[in-house]
Amino acid sequence: MPRIAAQHWKTLECIFEKDGFIFERRGSSHNVYSKKGHVSPIIIPRYDNVGIDIIKNNMRRAGMTRERYFKLLAECGG
Repeated sequence: MPRIAAQHWKTLECIFEKDGFIFERRGSSHNVYSKKGHVSPIIIPRYDNVGIDIIKNNMRRAGMTRERYFKLLAECGG
């Protein structure tokens, strides 16, 4: 299994939207996504390189496995 690496925010946006999350609102430096049945929203900062800790935290909040993450990453061109 490959390692999770920093990604551009647009790539992460693609991954979580493919997983069913919907854009909710835009903050000053981040976007917020929600999904029916999930209490916690996903926060994606608009950075060129979103750090691994933020990616893993969002995966945990979304209940996303590493396998699912890498499958969606491949679909999003990552």
